[in-house]
Amino acid sequence: MNVAGQFSPYTPATSNDSNANSLFLIQASDFLSRQWRQIALVTALSMIVGIAYIALSPSKYTAQADMVIDTKRITWAQSEMATENHPVEDAAVESEIETTKSEKVATAVARQLRLTEDPEFIGTGNSLKDRILSLIKLNSAPDPAPTQQELMRRVLLTLKSNLQVTRLGRSYIEQIAYTSLDRNKAARIANGFANAYIDDQMDARFEATHRASIWLSGRIDELRNQASEAYKAVQDFKSNNSIIIGEDGKLASEVELDQLGVALAKSRADTSQAKAKLDRIERVLQERPPAAKESFDIPDPVVTDALNNPVITKLRQQFLDDQSKESEWSARYGSDHQAARNLRAEMAALQRAIWDEISRIAESYKSELQIAKTQEDQIDKRMMEVFQQSASTRQKQVKLRELQTGADTYRKIYETFLSRFTQSVQQQSFPSTEARIVTAATPPVSRSSPKISLILALSSICGLGLGILSAFAREQMNRQIHTRAQLESLLGTSCLAVLPAFARKRAALGKGGRKKEGGAFREISEVAPFSATAEALRYIKVAIDLHPSGGKIVGLVSALPGEGKTTVAASIAAFIARNGGRTLLIDADLRNPSMTSTLGYTDEPGLLELVADKTSFDDLVISDSKYKFDFLPASTRIKPSNSSDILNSAAVKQMLKTAKATYDYILVDLPPILPVVDVKAAAHLFDAFVLVVEWGSTPSDEVLKAATASPIVAERLLGAVLNKADEAVMRRFEGYSDKRYTYYTDEKVSAETD
Repeated sequence: MNVAGQFSPYTPATSNDSNANSLFLIQASDFLSRQWRQIALVTALSMIVGIAYIALSPSKYTAQADMVIDTKRITWAQSEMATENHPVEDAAVESEIETTKSEKVATAVARQLRLTEDPEFIGTGNSLKDRILSLIKLNSAPDPAPTQQELMRRVLLTLKSNLQVTRLGRSYIEQIAYTSLDRNKAARIANGFANAYIDDQMDARFEATHRASIWLSGRIDELRNQASEAYKAVQDFKSNNSIIIGEDGKLASEVELDQLGVALAKSRADTSQAKAKLDRIERVLQERPPAAKESFDIPDPVVTDALNNPVITKLRQQFLDDQSKESEWSARYGSDHQAARNLRAEMAALQRAIWDEISRIAESYKSELQIAKTQEDQIDKRMMEVFQQSASTRQKQVKLRELQTGADTYRKIYETFLSRFTQSVQQQSFPSTEARIVTAATPPVSRSSPKISLILALSSICGLGLGILSAFAREQMNRQIHTRAQLESLLGTSCLAVLPAFARKRAALGKGGRKKEGGAFREISEVAPFSATAEALRYIKVAIDLHPSGGKIVGLVSALPGEGKTTVAASIAAFIARNGGRTLLIDADLRNPSMTSTLGYTDEPGLLELVADKTSFDDLVISDSKYKFDFLPASTRIKPSNSSDILNSAAVKQMLKTAKATYDYILVDLPPILPVVDVKAAAHLFDAFVLVVEWGSTPSDEVLKAATASPIVAERLLGAVLNKADEAVMRRFEGYSDKRYTYYTDEKVSAETD
């Protein structure tokens, strides 16, 4: 039960965002002030390692040469001219860089500069590793003489380890850097790699061109024969299948078929026109009146040939004239007059003549239609014959086109290879490369390693970082409690107070060699009423007063011996009694009655006599005139082995019940929880518990075990007291300033006020 959970006057206010940064800086500053020695030690060791590395490492020099790589290749398979430049991709540039670092180029450099005779490459080296190995193998037997192949292998390994080839940006320039113990040698080797690369490119270009020329020569003869055979096959196929192709690439049958198509279309149009004319004139003939019926209507055939016929025109004109006369004579002499009848007979004869002429025109139309149909049938028949012939020819033309395509392909390949062969012969006579040295390597002025300033800077930075990490790990591995927040987070309850560590006087030792706590108790009991210590004791009193069930019996416990619970219990009792509260202090630590010894009641009867001899409580209780509280001591002459049974006895229960009715506060100094079982056995007798924890000493897991050892203790735990604290160090851990302590004073009150 966390009765005092509502009181947290000592918890630093960290929820305010405006103070977060300043709080972090304060915590960092406090961390450095606590761990600066370890950080400085690790940094110094790192600096010593850096200085030792500088002292043991030999001086090295790096020379650099810049070279433009070859950006074109001469290959017979390229479709462009070999003298043209082609774009070089990143992969191609990286390939050239690897070529520069290749074993072939390195071997050429080693032979040109005779590096197999250089002690730096084949003898005992002057590197840091070689120096350390030489110190270890001072008395070892000399190695047998290496072979020439082994010497070359050593040289190549040394060259590869000290060579660095890089590309400058996105350009075609590569930088060749070589590091050696001798500055002049470094420049010679860097330039040697550049020259060896150029020579290698020239040789590779010549060899590639020579191989291409030999291969192309044989391939051209083969292609020439293949092209000739393919052309001959085309001509033989045309001759055997009577295939004639015109200038425009069309077959003769296709040309004839096109012409017949045009003629057939024209013939069909003529047939349609003739049939239309015949149909029209036949409809006109159907209008001719029968011979028995007398009709003098003039025929009107709307046919082009009838209208343009001069015979019909003349007969129509004569018919119209007789019709006019007949009308006139009939009107003058009557229709039965002989002249009128003669005119009508003549008109009938003219009418028959007109129809006869129209019938003759119709017969001519029939003849024209028959002729058109005959011509159309002939053209159609010929067209079918030509079409069948053309279909057969087209099937053969597929094979012809295959032969023609093969012949053209062989001819183009032959021409291409012939052109490549000519170019290859020219390039073989004049091999060239675009690779050239842009900046030749010169002996460097300053050494490249070891870089003293960089090594010292890295050593100091690494040492500082390792020091901070080790210091941080050291604090994280610290299992002791140094702040209120740690204690509250561990127990889930409030830290009621923090009592400082007081200087102990060198008093006599009790049994077991344990120092007495009398000096600390006297100093706490004599503190000024407005001091921080008095305020801490006052906070504990208020927490007890606010107990919800009005509990008066409070047990003071600790996880381990020596944490100062006896001093805290006596100090609280003295403080409450001085402020007018009726207080009973009981020493219930029967195995180690240090409170009884501290207050000077060593030979007095106490709690043991209350249980064993049935002595009255009033006869045993002692009224301390100095500290104003009543005290029930424990026996110092006998240490009972059944202390838990004594505390849990009926006499003790009755005594506490009686004292509860008499006193305002009953404070009981109990044994530590973890070493003995007394607190677990008698926990039900107490209304509340206060756990005393020694600052910077008691492990956190021991505190947690003590708090959870008994469910009753965990439930009735009023709070914890952090005892023997170094306030200056604690303020650095918690990260708050000393301004809050300016509110407390150490001035004494006057006697009248007291």
